[in-house]
Amino acid sequence: MSQPTHVAIIMDGNNRWAQREGLTGLSGHKAGGEAVKVVTDRCLHHQIQHLTLFAFSSENWARPAVEVKGLMELFATTLKKDVKRLNDRNVRLRVVGRRDRLSKRLVGLIEKAEADTAGNTAMTVNLAVDYGGRWDIVQAAAAFAQANPGRVIGDESELEPYLALAHSGAVDLLIRTAGDHRVSNFTLWQAAYAELYFCDTLWPDFDEAAVDQCMADFAGRERRYGGRKETA
Repeated sequence: MSQPTHVAIIMDGNNRWAQREGLTGLSGHKAGGEAVKVVTDRCLHHQIQHLTLFAFSSENWARPAVEVKGLMELFATTLKKDVKRLNDRNVRLRVVGRRDRLSKRLVGLIEKAEADTAGNTAMTVNLAVDYGGRWDIVQAAAAFAQANPGRVIGDESELEPYLALAHSGAVDLLIRTAGDHRVSNFTLWQAAYAELYFCDTLWPDFDEAAVDQCMADFAGRERRYGGRKETA
């Protein structure tokens, strides 16, 4: 089997990593940010075309206010610092999710980072921020209705162009770190036929070897998309 085209990752375990190391939760998120760089580079090595990272879910607003503030500040700092790194690697950044609950400053940084990397072609990295799979489907239906007054959606191909991740297509491989075995409202539409890979590794410890293991595991899967392999 060939390599996946679109890989999506639920980056779980930053807080548990920080607790294990005797550090603050924000230190865990910073370490997770370093893991993003390692994983992005390794996915480039494997010629992955689209990498979608679950950075902040719609439900994460329920976390302690100090943690949410720290995450948003860390996100802003990352956007300012890492654009050159992305451009050096010919990687395009796109941020998917709601923006109306983000600060104007953060939205401005997102827009600038997206514009500054828009011409890059080696890989697209989608950061899912204030994103939820259910939200994505609802907003797509609303966008379809606004663009097509009085029309009813005939089939799924009519809705797909309005999804937040329409530019990256279906997810081939969905990875979740840190031991939980659930998709947590992530890429519900796009991952309908994704291969699922769960591991116990905490996200800050997810390294090149872990990426290679995921690729090797995917290569051994048989994808039938609801069909049946013909036997001789």
